[in-house]
Amino acid sequence: MKPLKARDLRELSDEELIQKYRELKKELFEMRIKHKFGQLEDTASLRIARRNIARVLTVLNERGIRP
Repeated sequence: MKPLKARDLRELSDEELIQKYRELKKELFEMRIKHKFGQLEDTASLRIARRNIARVLTVLNERGIRP
């Protein structure tokens, strides 16, 4: 997983941002499950996923939208 750029997120529409938020939350959940069972190889991806979610939420908050 790679870090998202806030600049790129701001170019997305409201629906696309909400969809991106849902995808990231689902990925984070799946990574947590894999980490719990020792199947996650790159544990740094958990941190990147949390930060990506925060970036999406920041852009949504700037627009006054609640996911």
